[in-house]
Amino acid sequence: MAKSREAALNTAQTFNNPLTTFKTETFIVLMVIAWMYLLHAYYRKRQVDYRYYQKKIQRRRYDRTKSGAYKYWELERCLNEECCPLDSATKSNLRFLIGLRHEIEHHKSAGLDEHLSGRYLACCLNYERVVTELFGEKYGLGNALTFTLQFRDITKVPIPEEAWDALPSNVAKYLQEFDAVLSDEDFQSPHYAYRLLFIRKLTSKKGQADQAIEFISADSPLAKTVDHDYWVLKEVERKKYRPGDIVRMMNEEGYPRFGIYDHIQLWKKLDAKNPGKGYGTEVVPGQWLWYDRWIEVVRQHCKEKYKTI
Repeated sequence: MAKSREAALNTAQTFNNPLTTFKTETFIVLMVIAWMYLLHAYYRKRQVDYRYYQKKIQRRRYDRTKSGAYKYWELERCLNEECCPLDSATKSNLRFLIGLRHEIEHHKSAGLDEHLSGRYLACCLNYERVVTELFGEKYGLGNALTFTLQFRDITKVPIPEEAWDALPSNVAKYLQEFDAVLSDEDFQSPHYAYRLLFIRKLTSKKGQADQAIEFISADSPLAKTVDHDYWVLKEVERKKYRPGDIVRMMNEEGYPRFGIYDHIQLWKKLDAKNPGKGYGTEVVPGQWLWYDRWIEVVRQHCKEKYKTI
């Protein structure tokens, strides 16, 4: 567990360092290592053999490296184990990061730090939750890091210019395809992506310490009121759909050959993400949702290209 905890701590320290520009790449590498060692420790505790081997007639023949060392399971293999202790959304979060690593390992993708910060935060919070559940509070890292001080107003955070640039095509395609096949339960889960709504606190009693951020219970009357008001506002703005929702809708209407890749090609061809066309909106950097108007365009496209089955 020592190596796992150290890798996780180094992840947060590096990502929070204002002088670091290689954040996403470093985060993924170190957190994958942290989670892999955590699951190795769990399987060792459960007496599960996490080494690769070939099953012979009466004995196991273990796979080894060129230097003779055992070959241990990588994180993805750990996740696929039947007795893996992680819930579905936590696994989806880690599988997303593993896939993202494959997409960006040969080049730097600008803007990912801001686009996907909710998924990175979820990964860290998942680690703290799981490590304390499986090994006890003494292994937690919650007390090692605290809220970081800022040199800018948290209510008026400027988005770096690169965050508004379009993601590299391979990364954008991977992002949409991965989210499209997720269950709604996993997609909405804070274990997959952690999303927060900040509201400035306007008053505080004099003479008392004042926290910059205060958290309230999700089931409290105040939280229910805030959540209700926020979602009502979103509904008034117009109903929005994820790309996966539109693909499923077209499949159900009789166009099974229409997939997420076809959807990507269509909106690129029509420049549908141009805000002036009114087909959708970017709710946060990197997450584009579509309006009913765009669904009609997609439906007409399917009618012209495919025969209804």
